[in-house]
Amino acid sequence: MTAAHRDCLRTVVPLSVDHAAVDSKTDHSEADLPGTLVPTGSRAERTCAHHALVHGLLREGMGLRAIARHLGWGRHTVQRYARAARWQDMVTGRRTRPSRLDVHQPYLQQRIDETDGTITIKDLREELAARGYRVPYTSLRDWARRRLQWPDSPAPAAATLSVRTVVGWITRHPDTLAEDETAQLKAVLDSCPELDQSLSLVRDFTQMLAHRTGSDLPEWIDTARLAQVPGITGFAHGLATDLEAVIAGLTVHWSSGGTEGAVNRVKKIKRQLHGRAGFELLRKMVLLQ
Repeated sequence: MTAAHRDCLRTVVPLSVDHAAVDSKTDHSEADLPGTLVPTGSRAERTCAHHALVHGLLREGMGLRAIARHLGWGRHTVQRYARAARWQDMVTGRRTRPSRLDVHQPYLQQRIDETDGTITIKDLREELAARGYRVPYTSLRDWARRRLQWPDSPAPAAATLSVRTVVGWITRHPDTLAEDETAQLKAVLDSCPELDQSLSLVRDFTQMLAHRTGSDLPEWIDTARLAQVPGITGFAHGLATDLEAVIAGLTVHWSSGGTEGAVNRVKKIKRQLHGRAGFELLRKMVLLQ
């Protein structure tokens, strides 16, 4: 569904989080910490938004378990955000792992500066070998990209929203989206009406699941068929082939899940004992478990 509209996603520039505005909601701001480096990048922006969301719910009186259920996160994830006084602590808390190549960093950086960056990783590797230190090419390449400064390096390409990210926004409950995620989703929907229609269909279906209103399914299927949205229209056709069973599944509280689970458990035991024991041992294993 969303993958068919990659071109629409390329026209939407991801929004950056206003770090100062978010930090003003906490007791510790960057103004209190002179000389600190504010982390940047998509991971920092996501951490900033999630930290503000968790602490906002905590100030409203919600407990950790209630927040985890509300956001659909794990309890330990919510606990990590709650324990961090500042979102920066969660980003900068990890230290860079030391490398055996670190002792050669001054020399290699000097060689890069002397050649104005024209020297290659292969040349650096050969020079290290001449100095008595042999290192695999891939190890030196990966280390040099992280630790050494290269002049005239190409500017990073502008980030674009991934299909997986947008699918997550569409399928999650609206209340679990951070403010920046809601704004970016709105920008995506404004640029692609078909995705807007997909969002409406997805949320209507989740409402049927949540409130067990299976009687609304035939109308939803008709709407999905008329929409001709890739993925959803095919899903609607599949539901129509066994309509009564699907309506029952969306209406009644009973389920065959327990029976299916018991059957799978027996099959697992049977496969484990295949060719090793007779029926009596298999029977005892099934009864005991």
